[in-house]
Amino acid sequence: MMRSSTSEIGPHQWRTHPEAPSSNEAGATVQSGHRRQASVVDVAKLAGVSTQTVSRVLNGSRDVRGSTREQVISAMKELGYRPNSAARALKRGSFRTIGVISPTLSSPGNMRTLEAIALQAARRDFAVMIIPVEAPTQGGIRGAFSRVGELAIDAVIAITEAHLLDAAGVSLHPGVKVVVVDSDAGTRYTAVDTDQAYGAHQAVRHLLDLGHVTVWHVAGPAASLASERRSIAWRETLAAAGRPVPPIIHGDWSADSGYAAGIQLADQPGCTAVFAANDHMALGLLRAFQERGKAVPGDVSLVGFDDLPETSSYAPPLTTVHQHFAAIGSACVDNVLDQIRGNTSKPCVRLIQPRLVVRQSTAGPKR
Repeated sequence: MMRSSTSEIGPHQWRTHPEAPSSNEAGATVQSGHRRQASVVDVAKLAGVSTQTVSRVLNGSRDVRGSTREQVISAMKELGYRPNSAARALKRGSFRTIGVISPTLSSPGNMRTLEAIALQAARRDFAVMIIPVEAPTQGGIRGAFSRVGELAIDAVIAITEAHLLDAAGVSLHPGVKVVVVDSDAGTRYTAVDTDQAYGAHQAVRHLLDLGHVTVWHVAGPAASLASERRSIAWRETLAAAGRPVPPIIHGDWSADSGYAAGIQLADQPGCTAVFAANDHMALGLLRAFQERGKAVPGDVSLVGFDDLPETSSYAPPLTTVHQHFAAIGSACVDNVLDQIRGNTSKPCVRLIQPRLVVRQSTAGPKR
């Protein structure tokens, strides 16, 4: 969602013409058939108020009576007045725009987080500018942040892992506020994230409570910190329950990698329960089990992570861990605006609690 701007032409910028200008009923000057853009002075004159009152209306001040506000708005509409956002930004020291850096927009989780950020920013009268990253590498992150200083933004929300920012040697102007969607942001950045460990613990504990001896795990990429946190919680939950810890299988978040893992697990003796690190890999597992004659949940119970909208239409509907992407996006915007207004000084970490959604892909093991 981009904020558009137009340049405001003040009285001193009127074009001169040999012919005398004429005026219309709205008070806007017409030059040889071309109507100049209305200014704050024009709006104030038509509304019968001072230019300071017009400015207060433009800035959303509550110190303006409702009837007066309506007069000003009506005058703006009649004159076709559009505020000069660049001039207003210089005057108030804020562009009212948040930059969002994301290595990929194809990830369902990133897209849902971005949508929530845009909606919450709009509610707070801020625009969002997307700053794409060519590749989720140190160089890609460094390149995206190098453009931040050239853009008219007040803050940055980075939907990326904090270790990439540190490794890339990112250096920002001290006036630009930052929030990172990653709970491992340490003490340098304020962070907002899902409590990955708690979500994985809920998934594994659910399967153990159904009576399964142990739970196999299809993890995400080894380099992913989100995957690592879920894997550690899976292992610790099994160990705390005194259960054997099977060898881990790594995928790449895709359904194809889940399918490859499912082919392996279908032939694994004693595999009655699987926790997949995301819903797409769980979809691949379902297909592999079906092809190998393994019923879900009759032979193998399966839990995913994310609760994507389509998981309730899997066959069978998938038990999964619901991430509150809307809450994450809203919390990012609220926190970065608190930083802009000076309401918070020290970096902090806010974890959003996920919840387990039980559907038809899990059941007790065969006796």
